[in-house]
Amino acid sequence: MTDLFEYQFITNALFVMLMLSVTAGIIGTYIVARRMVFVAGGITHASFGGIGIAYYLGLSPIGGALTFAILTALGIEALGTRGKVREDSAIAILWSLGMAVGVIFMFLTPGYSQNLMGFMFGDVLSVSQADIVAVGIMALLTTISAIVFYRPIMYTAFSPSYASVTGWNTRLISMLIAVFVAVALVLAIKAVGIILVLSLFTIPQAIANVFVKKMGLMMLMSVGVSILGSIAGLAIAFSLDLPVGATITSALAIALLIIKVFDKK
Repeated sequence: MTDLFEYQFITNALFVMLMLSVTAGIIGTYIVARRMVFVAGGITHASFGGIGIAYYLGLSPIGGALTFAILTALGIEALGTRGKVREDSAIAILWSLGMAVGVIFMFLTPGYSQNLMGFMFGDVLSVSQADIVAVGIMALLTTISAIVFYRPIMYTAFSPSYASVTGWNTRLISMLIAVFVAVALVLAIKAVGIILVLSLFTIPQAIANVFVKKMGLMMLMSVGVSILGSIAGLAIAFSLDLPVGATITSALAIALLIIKVFDKK
């Protein structure tokens, strides 16, 4: 473990994963509580369209992904709330459209770079100082928001009608949370990739839910589990020269499997 910190890129990767663990632990708990895992998957995969367009235009791929992710999140929330299109149908449409647009522009990009595929599977070892700052700010904002607005967030997650009766604007809260979810997912894409990003937002929460039931405690435990899984994944990747995103996901999944087996016994 001490050998890990001899390299700056490993230190940067560890810091980013710690900050992402805070964000994913908190926001992932809301995603699981609201049963929004399919929604989160749709937002994540739709963002690939923004990445493809950004590469084609020579712009920031993260900026393109963020734009697509936010528009997708708000679109799903609006369509689902107004009832014009079933939520699952809206997710499937935007999911497939985003991926299709991304593939088309990826194909049209002159001198297509293989770096684009890094967004599919992640490359946390290549994070920049700007990435570290962005992830740190997101973790701070997420933590402050969860503390200050804990009750309206909890009410909106479990009982929107009660939240509305008590005076909270549930639609505005849902829209703002949708934006937070979109931003958090996009920031995690560079670290673990589009394919594996949902593991950070669901597996730690599933592990925490075995031991605790209250939303606040579940958030705290999810953060801790995500941090431990990230450290274990980085150590395994460094030792065996394997992709970091895959080892982090595997470490978390194996931990969940072991806990579930012992929990049943």
